[in-house]
Amino acid sequence: MSTPLELDRSLHPATQASATTAPIKSTQRRFRHVTPPPRTVEEPSQHVLDFDGRVRRSGELVDPTPLLVNLARCVTEVIAGVRSLDQLARWVSDDVYLTLLRRVTIAARSRAITGGQARRPRITIGDPRVTHPAGGVVEAVVMVHQPARSRAVAIRLETVHGRWRASVITVL
Repeated sequence: MSTPLELDRSLHPATQASATTAPIKSTQRRFRHVTPPPRTVEEPSQHVLDFDGRVRRSGELVDPTPLLVNLARCVTEVIAGVRSLDQLARWVSDDVYLTLLRRVTIAARSRAITGGQARRPRITIGDPRVTHPAGGVVEAVVMVHQPARSRAVAIRLETVHGRWRASVITVL
């Protein structure tokens, strides 16, 4: 039966090659310290990961205007009941998804009570008013015009892993 010291030596790859050496006593062990090279730490707000995996500066993010227009259109269609909320899931945060789900449920119940059907709304999207309150954050208001009324859709986009994601959507 082997002693624990011999067992440790037999498991170590460097000592397997030299089987003729005597066991090393615990007081004779020396450890070789290897310090890793220093890393340069960059601020996370300066660089973001792009869709294709490349890193670029936060000032180089894609223009959020088309996303804002499409989100306003899609949110209006979701509330009208002609688009599935799941289609927006990848573009909105969990809180926004739950808020929209509540609003969609209320609209569907209202249509069921009144006997109305879900019809695709005839809408015209206005130009978004965009502000940049911080790096990687965009706040905008998009006007959605319908024949009977106009609505304002307020959207806050934040960067998550190099892409825009809506953290707040409010339909007024």
